[in-house]
Amino acid sequence: MEWPNKKNTRCIPKKEDFLSYTTDVISIVLSSISVLFLLITFLILGVFIKYRDTPIVRANNRSLSFLLLVSIKLSFLSVFLFLGRPGDITCRLRNITYGIAFSIAVSSLLAKTIMVYIAFKSTKPGSSWGKWMGVKLSKSVVLVFSSIQIIICITWLAISPPFQELDIHTYPGTIIIQCNEGSALGFYSVIGYMGLLAAVSFVLAFLARSLPDSFNEAKYI
Repeated sequence: MEWPNKKNTRCIPKKEDFLSYTTDVISIVLSSISVLFLLITFLILGVFIKYRDTPIVRANNRSLSFLLLVSIKLSFLSVFLFLGRPGDITCRLRNITYGIAFSIAVSSLLAKTIMVYIAFKSTKPGSSWGKWMGVKLSKSVVLVFSSIQIIICITWLAISPPFQELDIHTYPGTIIIQCNEGSALGFYSVIGYMGLLAAVSFVLAFLARSLPDSFNEAKYI
């Protein structure tokens, strides 16, 4: 934790280095962007709440939209867990919080895409797809796909959780305070599952992009 001064007459503490809220430009930029988009999301959520009983909001699957906006807010807030001096608690929380929040957001998009596709299929005469229409299906999709991410995170924390690590070798005279992810498999499983959800959602939305204008939400997804 110490090294000699320039005259080699006594030991002095090494400088500590981490992403500070106040001194690092990248931290200030990331914080500002997160706060900006957090406020935008708050504004959109406020509009949805104000007009929650209108036909357009109700047709847009109101509860799913609220869940999507709240999970997006949590994703923006999780940025702050990556800034400041890391400790064992923040190391464990940051990837877990972001992974679960983002998975809920993408699962909500996936549920929206599935519901748009089913809504189109159910308009055809004699179609049996109509029985799948309803809030229960969309909630089940979000619950199942989010639960898988939660199970991955709990397993990661139980087997080999992230922890604070002091790097004293990279830069002489400097201690880099960082997070060691513990299990590399756990870390890449969380990241990989988010990528898988996003890919599945994108593929379904891509396949449904050519639906008629009344079902064009998939195109925007």
